[in-house]
Amino acid sequence: MPRDHLLALDQGTSSSRAIVFHRDGRIVALAQREFRQHYPQPGWVEHDAEEIWTTQLAVAQEALAASGLQARDIAAIGITNQRETTLLWNRRSGRPIHHAIVWQDRRTEPLCAQLRAQPEVVDQVRRATGLVIDPYFSGSKIRWLLDHVDGAHLAAARGELAFGTIDSWLLHKLTGGGVHATDVSNAARTLLFDIRHNRWSQSLLAALHVPESLLPTVHPSSHLYGETDAALFGAPIPIAGIAGDQQSALFGQACFRAGLAKNTYGTGCFLLMHTGAQLQHSTHGLVSTAAAQTSAAREYALEGSVFIGGAAVQWLRDGLGAITRSGDVQRLAESVPDAGGVMFVPAFTGLGAPYWQPDARGAIVGLTRGSTVAHIARATLESIAFQSAALLQAMASDVAADGASAVTELRVDGGASVNDLLMQFQADLLGIPVVRPQITETTALGAAYLAGLATGVYASREELAAQWRAERRFHPTMPRARAAELMARWEHAVRQTVAA
Repeated sequence: MPRDHLLALDQGTSSSRAIVFHRDGRIVALAQREFRQHYPQPGWVEHDAEEIWTTQLAVAQEALAASGLQARDIAAIGITNQRETTLLWNRRSGRPIHHAIVWQDRRTEPLCAQLRAQPEVVDQVRRATGLVIDPYFSGSKIRWLLDHVDGAHLAAARGELAFGTIDSWLLHKLTGGGVHATDVSNAARTLLFDIRHNRWSQSLLAALHVPESLLPTVHPSSHLYGETDAALFGAPIPIAGIAGDQQSALFGQACFRAGLAKNTYGTGCFLLMHTGAQLQHSTHGLVSTAAAQTSAAREYALEGSVFIGGAAVQWLRDGLGAITRSGDVQRLAESVPDAGGVMFVPAFTGLGAPYWQPDARGAIVGLTRGSTVAHIARATLESIAFQSAALLQAMASDVAADGASAVTELRVDGGASVNDLLMQFQADLLGIPVVRPQITETTALGAAYLAGLATGVYASREELAAQWRAERRFHPTMPRARAAELMARWEHAVRQTVAA
């Protein structure tokens, strides 16, 4: 009997999820658990890697049980993960030497500033990795762990430690410690990987003083990595797909060719445009990165990252107490016709692309005596769209300079993409249609697709592209002059925030 089901493990910044998909893309079962966020100091964010593992294993077992399927019915597992979050563990004991340092964490800014003061290192990073030197990426986090955990340097020199982003950690645990590997899309986010040649960069390892012995083996995103320990699910299951969450979403949105773009509205917002086999360097504050790869052939994307997207709504709920549930924000925001001149720049952990201001902090500007919590709620939703629009404007400038075709529609996914008010405002700012697919779980779906390609569940990308369906198209209705005026006010608010 053919195995027509795939299990996707979607390990995110605030929760671990597992989804069982039928080969036609239908969701058969889903399970999710949140886990704790640790904030040791302002600007520091950590996760307990063991808690990530226990929650991820639990939801995988729950989803499998809820589906009514057995391990033998699952063709393969695909893993997608929060990127850049950095972990070191002891190879012998399998235990982390410290909490994982989360992608949002800013503690390594002093080291990054030192590196940015070295023009030759800045140039090496840009040419080899397509990135900028920022605490966002994993390389400086590795260095911090080596420098601040007792005995870490010596243990690394002895080959006793392993580095991984969360995909590597899950792969290590799923295989009973048997496999230490990652895929190109996650390796591309470390500041240490040469995406031109798909290999670790010796010069960048030397610049950051990171021993090569720490590093995982790098494979294509669609690849047979190994099998799960039989004790976990009752029988071994092949692990055949790995991709960082944003590249996985690009794949799940069937953006397989140059010019197709997607934006994911999650804890942060991440806009990626596929650039095909061309490594296109940005001159407008974006980064170049590896797209998910199904073979040795290299594929690339332009990317802009917003550090605080849906997390701003969580702050409204947990920090300000303005709403009880995150889903209440649309009703509150719709209770006023507009934001009343209020602008919210949610730079809680600095500003990412296209600004790259790691020291910026959040600000609400434009308050008057007439401002209410409803205006702040609306400004919070609009801040997500403003930040994403700034990314697409930067992307449009890059592709225009290169003579490439402009993005003509934006495919969207992620939790906040279900918010109709936000999606319509996004289309109005951009001046192009915003398209929401029938299946918005595209991050997990991309991981399932990658695993299915490696195990013969799917014959080709064309088969996958034929499965993509739009659920709703949001067409712009705002006059372009008004949209330009609003964007100018947003940029003014950003300048005020940075100046503060």
